[in-house]
Amino acid sequence: MRDAVIVDAVRTPLGKRNGALAGVHPAELSSHVLTSLVERTGIDPVVVDDVVWGCVMQVNEQAMNVGRTAVLSAGWPETVTATTVDRACGSSQQAVHFAAAGLISGQYDVAVAGGVESMTRVPMFSSFAPGEPFGPSFNARYPGDAPNQGIGAEMMVERWGFSRTQLDQFALDSHAKAAAAQDSGAFDSQIVPVKAPDAEGNLQLVTTDEGVRRGGTLEALAGLKTVFRPEGGAITAGNSSQITDGASALLMMTSEKAKSLGLTPIARVHTAVLAGDDPVIMLTAPIPATQKALTKSGLKISDIGAFEVNEAFAPVPLAWLQELGADPAALNPNGGAIALGHPLGGSGARLMTTLVHHMKANGIRYGLQTMCEAGGMANATIVELL
Repeated sequence: MRDAVIVDAVRTPLGKRNGALAGVHPAELSSHVLTSLVERTGIDPVVVDDVVWGCVMQVNEQAMNVGRTAVLSAGWPETVTATTVDRACGSSQQAVHFAAAGLISGQYDVAVAGGVESMTRVPMFSSFAPGEPFGPSFNARYPGDAPNQGIGAEMMVERWGFSRTQLDQFALDSHAKAAAAQDSGAFDSQIVPVKAPDAEGNLQLVTTDEGVRRGGTLEALAGLKTVFRPEGGAITAGNSSQITDGASALLMMTSEKAKSLGLTPIARVHTAVLAGDDPVIMLTAPIPATQKALTKSGLKISDIGAFEVNEAFAPVPLAWLQELGADPAALNPNGGAIALGHPLGGSGARLMTTLVHHMKANGIRYGLQTMCEAGGMANATIVELL
């Protein structure tokens, strides 16, 4: 039986918009994590059958198949191919799914899955200009304003009855968990520091995630203005994911190949599924995706020891938690995108990287990752510690 295992997983620190990584081209961020996989594992990149790379805004500096540009920028052999995937925020989680499918089917023996987004250098919605992505048939089926994730988050607040205080408390907890993870060294095994130019052009070594805020209070968060509904809204910059730059990559192969190369896998891909839901509210699909993954795997929610549910907006993981009945202590144990940031096409691989390192450090057998995606979709992935 062929399988798909994760041998190593790395990520850059996550930089704030116009922050420490703003001066680094996204292809360079991508090539850096590829190079780091080689340095950490000793693998010869010539054996890599394909690189599957997530990226959402595939224009300007992220155009022309940024995955292939990354491979060549890393100095890997020209024989190593790459493709770039867009499943919105789940792009690099989908890259993991595609790599796993290729390994299990026999198309690959070794693959790299990952992704990148420089939201400073290629701003969100850059790919829309100058056209309108929704045509007349879509607009006829879903009349009204074009789907908006922020409005979708407000709709979730209404549907599940969350208070502003609940959202803000969740955000504070995310920052507190991320700060504790930084202080304990929990991220040290996954972050590969990046040399980046500062405002004066001098190189600095970026080693930690920039977005983590310490010492926040509910009172301070309550003072922030709502973004999407100025009157009566609940979603603010404080309880939403941060606009971020970053990249992540996972080295994947079959168990048999890992053994022949003398490499020890961290985890195997146990179950990988997709789910679709209402594209207008847009953010609810992690709930049916998780239910589908549990059904397909034969596992119960209580069998899962760690969950990474992307914190696009605070109501997304809160609604997921309410519907699934998971242990709150196992949800995003090292903080999430509200504290660490959400570099769109790189986030799926970042969550998976954080998840497998956390499982390894704590002896957790099963972990599950899921994230909402534009268009009302979600990936869900269960991994098993080896």
